[in-house]
Amino acid sequence: MTETDARSALVQSAQASVRLGLNSGTVGNFSLRHGAGMLITPTGIAPGAMTADQIVAMDLHGKWQGDWVPSSEWSIHAHIYAARPDAGAVIHAHPDHCVALSCLRQAIPPFHYMIAGFGGTTIPCAPYACFGSVDLAKAVAGALGPNLSACLMANHGMVALGPDLATALSRAAKLETLARQYLLARAAGDPVLLTPAEMEEAAARYAGYGKQPR
Repeated sequence: MTETDARSALVQSAQASVRLGLNSGTVGNFSLRHGAGMLITPTGIAPGAMTADQIVAMDLHGKWQGDWVPSSEWSIHAHIYAARPDAGAVIHAHPDHCVALSCLRQAIPPFHYMIAGFGGTTIPCAPYACFGSVDLAKAVAGALGPNLSACLMANHGMVALGPDLATALSRAAKLETLARQYLLARAAGDPVLLTPAEMEEAAARYAGYGKQPR
């Protein structure tokens, strides 16, 4: 993907997140790994008004180029790229049900087998730290660890990563669906959680899930 294409893809993903109900207003931010650094959406610009030339090129230490200031959460993206070589794209969003659970500071347990698709048996909730801080970036990267592709952020929102923007956006939407379903199940009673053996079986099946023969 050329830099021009990458910039357009970031704008399109930001706009798609609004249509999917993952973000509203100017919240949320999107990035792509770019060389030794990243391309990231600018701060304070709503997706509907965002243009490709406003996407910011920067390194992973806070140095950026151009006339536009990067997202205030750039450090989250940078810490994830530094810790996770498999991350090609990162999405931070504030979807309603993920935010609701994050305000309870609760992980999403293995109430559904699809949790295994995120690389573990639960979706953790990263400890609270102020938005835009290095402490928050460290907390999120720590919650994701070496394997997870998403987590909640206490009293804030969620983060999802993937090899590309389409995968990261799909995971963000899937996480919001699971958060909504978990809250619905809790409203009706006490969800029955899958056992470690059941989650292990689901994870094994995910290894070949969705792959078509060439």
